[in-house]
Amino acid sequence: MKCIVKKRASGILLHITSLPAKYGIGDLGPDSYRFARFLAKANQSFWQVLPINPPAPVKKSWSPYNCLSAFAGNPLLISPDLLYRQGLLTRGNIQNIPAFPNSLVDYPAAVAYKTKLLHKACEHIRTKKTAQDYENFCSGNKNWLEDFALFVALRRRFRNRLWCDWPKDLRDRNKYALISVKASSQNVIEEEKFLQYLFFKQWFEFKRCCNQKNIKIIGDIPIYVAYDSADVWVNPDIFKLNKSKRPLFIAGVPPDLFSSTGQLWGNPVYDWKTLKKTNFAWWVERKRHNLKLFDIIRIDHFRGFFDYWQIPAAGKTAAAGKWIKAPAEDFFKILFNRIPHLPVIAEDLGYITPRIRNFIKKSDIACMRVLQFGFGGDLSKNRHYPDNLPENCVLYTGTHDNNTIKGWFEQAETIQKKRLFDLIGHKESIENIHWEFINLALNTKAKLVIIPMQDILGLGSKARMNRPGKIKGNWLWRLRPQQITLKISRKLKRLTQLNSRS
Repeated sequence: MKCIVKKRASGILLHITSLPAKYGIGDLGPDSYRFARFLAKANQSFWQVLPINPPAPVKKSWSPYNCLSAFAGNPLLISPDLLYRQGLLTRGNIQNIPAFPNSLVDYPAAVAYKTKLLHKACEHIRTKKTAQDYENFCSGNKNWLEDFALFVALRRRFRNRLWCDWPKDLRDRNKYALISVKASSQNVIEEEKFLQYLFFKQWFEFKRCCNQKNIKIIGDIPIYVAYDSADVWVNPDIFKLNKSKRPLFIAGVPPDLFSSTGQLWGNPVYDWKTLKKTNFAWWVERKRHNLKLFDIIRIDHFRGFFDYWQIPAAGKTAAAGKWIKAPAEDFFKILFNRIPHLPVIAEDLGYITPRIRNFIKKSDIACMRVLQFGFGGDLSKNRHYPDNLPENCVLYTGTHDNNTIKGWFEQAETIQKKRLFDLIGHKESIENIHWEFINLALNTKAKLVIIPMQDILGLGSKARMNRPGKIKGNWLWRLRPQQITLKISRKLKRLTQLNSRS
């Protein structure tokens, strides 16, 4: 395995949608480059983002972990400002922008507005000579691009009905039915391909800029895909589906610290026996694709490769599920043979079996620890307590699923606060607790420390990104430009230098 960090370093967790931007949602435009400059000035070496695939809206939730495709990019992240510079939008196109909220994402409004802008950009590109790099993009991504564009066209045709409810010949991908529908949907298919081209063009320019500033991008890869996705429609055999191609079982996790009834994710579970017969071809291709996009890959719910929580599709809560063993050793042997230097962070939170711990250690994979979890229970057995951290780990003050430091501190038990104060050597007020907490994390022996931007800013619970188990009100927080001050930049730089992470 490739060591993800050769020397002590630190970085920031901030999703692209949380960036400031005048079009209702953060994007890959000028504000992403400004944030990269902030990271460089503050001596940060990593920028972690959440999944960048197109979300499949479910019950008004826009979770980046529930996507229409494991390969496609999210068109909402395309920057209209950069399209204007390319000549794909006019100045008139990007004037008279609606009054979007500047501290959260209004998804319905942003989607409605940006969809119109992107459609205009595609109309403009049709009037130009087809660029060779567009042809190269289509050729280089043909293994997923054509099917994804057709999937989106069919979803639009059938008004976003689940693909299992499409006419049977399209549901089952009858060869002649697909040829016919491609012919009648060519304009929509071509537009979707253009949008993917534009997204990846902007993404790779953004990544190149970050890398030139010695900032590496950490991508977050959900273990599961949405049922309503091109992946399941195109590859139904690698999922546990019934004859009508509906899920037999769905994924989730059992009751835990986040939820007393567990988490019912709703994603279809993999048929690992079928995947093994293909030498895990779909997964290998997915990881190759990820490695082009990111410098390091964080695999969400790493335990699911070893044993996964399988819930009957009719189950009302995750408590109805049970653990099923998966062929992790066979899978990773093939994966690491095909991609020998795959830089991976394993999300190994929650209950992790000795089998998984031994594999992570033997494979020299970086594991995850969360400092907010480090002050409860028996400290001698607490994996997140600073003195118990392994060197080859990524320590988070909190993840996207956690409260902010201030939010956590307000709700922490007296014993947790006492243990925190004992470690930092004094009591601290809530106004400054975030800096003490960050300094404590940076001072540990963990090779890499990642800090959510909300914690750098010292924000409270209202700035939390996600509340597991709750559908509404998540994934909305946005950074305002004026929140990043010179004082904050200098403070972060000083703590980073003091803890030898520059």
